[in-house]
Amino acid sequence: MTEIAVPTEMPSRAELFERGVQARRSVPLDVIAECASGSDRDPLALLESQASSRVADLVPVRYGRMAASPFAFFRGAALVMADDLSRTPNSGLATQLCGDAHLSNFGLYATPERKLVFDVNDFDETFPGPFEWDVKRLAASLAVAAGGNDFGRKVRKQIVRACAAEYRETMIGQSECTELEIWYAHIDAEAQLDEIRNLLDASTRKRVAKTLDKSWNRNSSQALAKLTTTVDGHPRIVSTPPLIVPIEELFAGVDADDANRELVDRFRSYRETLAPSLRVLFDRFQFVEAARKVVGVGSVGTRSWIVLLRGQGEDPLFLQVKEAQRSVLEAYVGGSSCANQGERVVCGQRLMQAASDIFLGWQRGKGVDGVERDFYIRQLRDGKGSADITTMSPELMTLYGRLCARVLAHAHARGGDRFAIAGYLGDDKSFDKAIHAFAEDSAEQNTRDHGLLLEAIDEGRITARKGL
Repeated sequence: MTEIAVPTEMPSRAELFERGVQARRSVPLDVIAECASGSDRDPLALLESQASSRVADLVPVRYGRMAASPFAFFRGAALVMADDLSRTPNSGLATQLCGDAHLSNFGLYATPERKLVFDVNDFDETFPGPFEWDVKRLAASLAVAAGGNDFGRKVRKQIVRACAAEYRETMIGQSECTELEIWYAHIDAEAQLDEIRNLLDASTRKRVAKTLDKSWNRNSSQALAKLTTTVDGHPRIVSTPPLIVPIEELFAGVDADDANRELVDRFRSYRETLAPSLRVLFDRFQFVEAARKVVGVGSVGTRSWIVLLRGQGEDPLFLQVKEAQRSVLEAYVGGSSCANQGERVVCGQRLMQAASDIFLGWQRGKGVDGVERDFYIRQLRDGKGSADITTMSPELMTLYGRLCARVLAHAHARGGDRFAIAGYLGDDKSFDKAIHAFAEDSAEQNTRDHGLLLEAIDEGRITARKGL
């Protein structure tokens, strides 16, 4: 007969909260405000270190996209910031991090229950680490974006502090909730618009409502109309190199057949990572065609495919098969990663998001070059939508930053010790001030780093393809 282990006594809320208070005494908030500096910083060397594992002809596209603006550079420089963060003391209070929690990695998507929610939506770099690292990256992205929109220093201060305060207040609120309450918490996008409607002017309300409507229409049928053309009565993915290239163009002759067979084999092993009930649904779709697709800024150069499948009723399903490399955080925070990097991404996403894509799964396999790589798979479009940061007014950016901070706090509460984090944050504005001080210094450093990239491109030390 199997013996049931007697559980050890769990610490009380008060004890966990006190742990956070003690951590704050050990690592005061004025230390958290520090931004790494020094003559040994080499942001370009860090970026170039990532190029060796990426598709060589796409690396110049990545640099071209990063060169577009300081905010675009920031988006692609998650490794640079991870290195900077590792050079300063941290709270020691860990949670599951997004790892790249900038403004453009939050957005809309449809849940399995067909509700449109707002949440973190990029997990390529997810990994356990100090909770404030995500908050710092979010706050710094606000400072960079606000500077890009020509907002003055006083306005930037208000925007960043409002974000930090929202995170702090939400986390304290989460520490007062039950375990199930924090697990079910999510941001209903349409309900949120109703709440803030009176705070927005007419044109902004119209623009936000248009974004919600547009998101609902972003699905596989919309992708079919946009990404394919009809050839001999069958849909075929349109070639727009180097951004979208059908597999037949990438690999000539028998190699293309091998690549297609490889993708089909990938789906067999990916299928096993789905719940049994969802395997029944997945089996009703048949592989049609695949293409390489360039996505994002920081991800450019990693191997990313879009795959068109067809259901029994001729209905389309577009999936994205995206390479998962090691998180940029792993080298700096230690701890063991998942054996499969795709599994790491999926597990982090399922932990941090209130609800996740039903087709989310992972896979490992050898490519036609014989190299074994990890991938995660999800729907290409399912109600996905994002905000245009460049057109935001100060008022809208403040609201948006607060919204991002709120969902980030929800995610951190699910993945870490919300009581200890709340104890560290405290009920005064010291945390808000510290995060603002860090964000301003980080934004200035990012501008200098962006300038170094432009200089290297002008001097021919780095090759960039702009406008793609």
